[in-house]
Amino acid sequence: MKTKSFKLIGLTLLSMATLLIGCSEDEWLNEVNPNTITTDIFWETPTQFNSALTTVYGATQFQAISGGGLQFEMMLGDEAGTESWYGPFAFRNLTYNDGASQIEDKWSQLYIGIFRANQVINNIANADGSLFSEGEKEVIEAQARFLRAFFYFEVAHTFGGGIIRTEAIEGVDNLPGKFSSIEEITNSIIIPDLEFAKAHLPRTWDAANKARVTWGTATSLLGKVYLYGKEWSTAAGLFKSVIDSDIYELTDNVNDNFRHDTEFNSESIFEVAYSADLNPGAGGDAVDDNSFESGAEASSLARATGQLNYGAYNTVLPTYYMHELFLSDEIDPSNPVNYGFIQSQRMYGSIVPSNADGLYYGDEPGAKGWAYGQSSYVKKHSNWYHLTNEDGLSRSGINFRHIRYADVLLMYAEALLNSGGSVDQAIDYIDMVRARAGVITLKQYLADNGNTFPQLHISKQVHGTQPYVAPTAENVLTHLQRVERPLELCYEGHRYKDLVRWGIVQEVYDELRADEEWRINNFETIEEQAPLFIVQHTRPDFLFSSQNYNPAEFDYFPIPAAELQTNDGL
Repeated sequence: MKTKSFKLIGLTLLSMATLLIGCSEDEWLNEVNPNTITTDIFWETPTQFNSALTTVYGATQFQAISGGGLQFEMMLGDEAGTESWYGPFAFRNLTYNDGASQIEDKWSQLYIGIFRANQVINNIANADGSLFSEGEKEVIEAQARFLRAFFYFEVAHTFGGGIIRTEAIEGVDNLPGKFSSIEEITNSIIIPDLEFAKAHLPRTWDAANKARVTWGTATSLLGKVYLYGKEWSTAAGLFKSVIDSDIYELTDNVNDNFRHDTEFNSESIFEVAYSADLNPGAGGDAVDDNSFESGAEASSLARATGQLNYGAYNTVLPTYYMHELFLSDEIDPSNPVNYGFIQSQRMYGSIVPSNADGLYYGDEPGAKGWAYGQSSYVKKHSNWYHLTNEDGLSRSGINFRHIRYADVLLMYAEALLNSGGSVDQAIDYIDMVRARAGVITLKQYLADNGNTFPQLHISKQVHGTQPYVAPTAENVLTHLQRVERPLELCYEGHRYKDLVRWGIVQEVYDELRADEEWRINNFETIEEQAPLFIVQHTRPDFLFSSQNYNPAEFDYFPIPAAELQTNDGL
């Protein structure tokens, strides 16, 4: 074997010597492998551009953007708590720093997406139009520009601004860049990109391309951009155009939005695909196979939400506020969706208390015990409905929905309430979402209670009652902020951004900390008692966050330490 090896090496060296003798040094160094695809010849055909575009979609599948990394951001609002032995604890207490993994990961992963989008956008401008069918170049560019706008929206509203890069970085000399504000990024990148996307994207795709973005995706995000910028009338007009398009409708069952087998349904506007079936040996944290058609390998978010006794980590725990809010989501007994249920459909698909309806991972809820102050667990994003245990590799095939039609309806109602629009009309759109969930509508409360409705966000356990108020624009807006959006959209990536843009973070923290203190002081009378059935102790979710919150420091993540170390422009 050694003799054969030496002979092969000798023949190889001889061949190389012959080649070297037959050509000059410059010719040897500049020799081109004819099978190598270079940037000089790649950016030419529609197939090549679509391949590159697929990598841009693939960046949306990074865990810090649409997967397991979002558990850390869920801690920032009023929807989730955790325990001191779990990683997200520093986010719940507002004691994280610029070296935290989610901060580093989200920044880098968003800018990878921006880099990939820039490659497509920059190169398609110079592509030979004769190689494309009519309008094909514009549709490819529109998808890339939507995705770049999405990544920049996430950068701006996660970090309070960012670095504007519109060219694909080719070396370290291109890395430095100054920090730009939310307004600068919005006006120079996000709005122009979304306007282009809105003008050139199709309204629908065929079944083979159902995960691609559309006119409705671009229009909805553009409306959200203006909503965040408090340009209420413009936002309302954009949302209304989506509503009037008749492309989207609420699913009959709200829980069809949280399963792996009812994906890309009538409510889906912007959805990131995952699959538990592709590459089955890989862990859910390793995701970037660049597929928008059948999904990436898997999401790891299910392990963060499911219960520990069923193979998960339950690092994301519903706050007592969310638990009681769902209990106040009173079902309408005349609505057939509630047949056989005691609790609302929104509770059924979102959280699971020990006395919940139905089965949980094939067991009766509470069969394996609720402990350590945990009154409920998160169902949304977990595989509770079809598995007896979570995958040991943190794999889930449940897609992540960034924008769905219910969100658009609620944002439209918010825009109406803030722009001096009809309060009755805003209530109508809120009630579309409530009726689908099978709960009593605001109009029904008003009819039954002398034109008043209850303040459902106030804890009945702590305060004994929920005051009834008139349907003024201010009161309905408070209901939308404190009741409707958390109930409908909890754990979907919106909550803390909502609280920040409304300027009510401290108010919410202080209110919920006061409720916690009441529960601590009265624990002997409430332990294992309705409505929450808390066991062992009261979990102090807001003890430190209510003390530590400072809007200048915690409304947005800091620039990651690694970026500060490498970017001389900051």
